Amino acid sequence: MNCNPISRALPRAKLSSSPVNSLQASTICRRHESSYRRTQKRLRVKPDPSFTNTTTHQDHIIFNPPSSAPSVYHTPLKFLPKGDRRRDLYTSASSPSSSSHTTTQQQQQQQSTPTPSARLPPALKSPTEKKYHLTESDIASMRELRAADPRQWTRVRLAQRFECSEFFVSLCCHAPEIKSEREQQLEDIKRRWGRRKTEARQDRQRRKESWGRDE
Repeated sequence: MNCNPISRALPRAKLSSSPVNSLQASTICRRHESSYRRTQKRLRVKPDPSFTNTTTHQDHIIFNPPSSAPSVYHTPLKFLPKGDRRRDLYTSASSPSSSSHTTTQQQQQQQSTPTPSARLPPALKSPTEKKYHLTESDIASMRELRAADPRQWTRVRLAQRFECSEFFVSLCCHAPEIKSEREQQLEDIKRRWGRRKTEARQDRQRRKESWGRDE
């Protein structure tokens, strides 16, 4: 029996089973020209100018003062001599001529006149004006309706009937039973809060109290 094919296959199996060869094979399979070039391109970062050598053309200090800094060559009007010609320049610059005044008025008129492109979008709600039309009898009837059936005659319905705002209705008449029910509902909701939400609301209340003390 010829065992040469078996003996030839054994070294190949040993080579392929070694970890170094398998790592090289996987690396060769994974690496491509595109990934290699991309990695090398990222490494080609230009050094910062502060680390490079300075040249004679660039070896100097750049002085760039702010535009609001006063100039040492500018002498205020108060310190100028009486016969200095710069006083006339300052006075002529401070008092504009009639021609410049007219041009300024024309510019203001042009700015005040609205252009078609400057039109605003339509308002979501029509502007309302205060009427002050309610009398004492109207306010008394409003209070009677609110006291008789606060669930039916709510603020919204009373405001629609008497043509006033809901805030004005709240100033004129009150419903203590409705208020107590709302407070009871709020307390029931607060009982279902967890520890984190309760502590957060308590911290918020403490912050609101510290606002008045400027803390």
